[in-house]
Amino acid sequence: MKVALLGISHPHAAPLLTTLENLPEITQVHLWDSDPAVVAKPTLPASRKATTPTTDLDSILRQKDVDFAIVCVRHDQAPAISHRVIAAGKHLMAEKPVGMTSAEITGLQLAANRAGVATSVLYTRRLHPCMVAARKISQSGALGRLLTVECRFLTTQVRFRKPEHWLFQKRYSGGGILLWLGCHCLDLMYHVTGDEIVELGAALVTRSGEKIDVDDAAMLTLKFKSGAVGTFHAGYTMAYSGEGYVNNSGYDSYMGFNGTTGRIVWPDLDPRLVIESPPAPGRPAHREEKYEMAPSTSYGGTTGEDFFRLFFAAMRKEGPSPTTLQDAVRTARIIEAAAESSESGKFVKVKVDSSFPPNG
Repeated sequence: MKVALLGISHPHAAPLLTTLENLPEITQVHLWDSDPAVVAKPTLPASRKATTPTTDLDSILRQKDVDFAIVCVRHDQAPAISHRVIAAGKHLMAEKPVGMTSAEITGLQLAANRAGVATSVLYTRRLHPCMVAARKISQSGALGRLLTVECRFLTTQVRFRKPEHWLFQKRYSGGGILLWLGCHCLDLMYHVTGDEIVELGAALVTRSGEKIDVDDAAMLTLKFKSGAVGTFHAGYTMAYSGEGYVNNSGYDSYMGFNGTTGRIVWPDLDPRLVIESPPAPGRPAHREEKYEMAPSTSYGGTTGEDFFRLFFAAMRKEGPSPTTLQDAVRTARIIEAAAESSESGKFVKVKVDSSFPPNG
């Protein structure tokens, strides 16, 4: 297959190109960026599959043998470029958050449905072995009735992440820590439990002292459709864990799912779960399970490669996409409700809409 990587200065462009280089299914990668200076001097890893970068998007989208495009650009630019991909009949894989608003993402989803193209948003953590196992356990009923969900996702401080970057300018990014990193956790809460967040109270603040105008820390109190409650704490807070956007030591993460008959805890980003569930022959009620992850330089490791392969199957109409644009809409609505709650000081309802099927 041939793919277009649209946007080569995005923080994730380099690891995505490495992933495409590692996938034998991919034979050629067309590179595009809107900035002539970036095209003239790209800062990308070596690739045998990559073509010479260009600023001519139409020339790439006109090529009939380009099977799909990855839109990996500034958030304010993403919807328009994604619409051009869909209009060209190409399958679409989009970096989160896909658009600046839930309405923009919904428009893309409807356009993709009409065009009959497969779409996906890069919530690759769904395929982490811990989340695959947690979802299976949760949806088997082993946890009983869901009581609470708790989540923490902290990372390195803004000063280590180029505060002048467009990610910290609201007119370009649309939001801060919740939009850029918290989206993964909000998506996983739903993915593991199948339970929608329907109401929340939030405090979004800017505390770094840097010249930015987006939230760099957030606290959310969540209410789920089932009646369960939850909390989420996100922030650029860590002072001694290095810098950069691909920095495995720069995270402090926790997820816990607590039910009437059991619980699942993912205590960090290592491939292990702490599980409590009804005992069975050869399986104690309280246990730790560890999972093997083969070494890989791909974005998200081998699970990132698996994510792409599920998308390839969806392109061939052999199965659903690993994620859909409806998943991006859901997360965007939660983040919009959080911003409204923080501004008003009140709990806010989250719109839950199942009026049209997710594109896959």
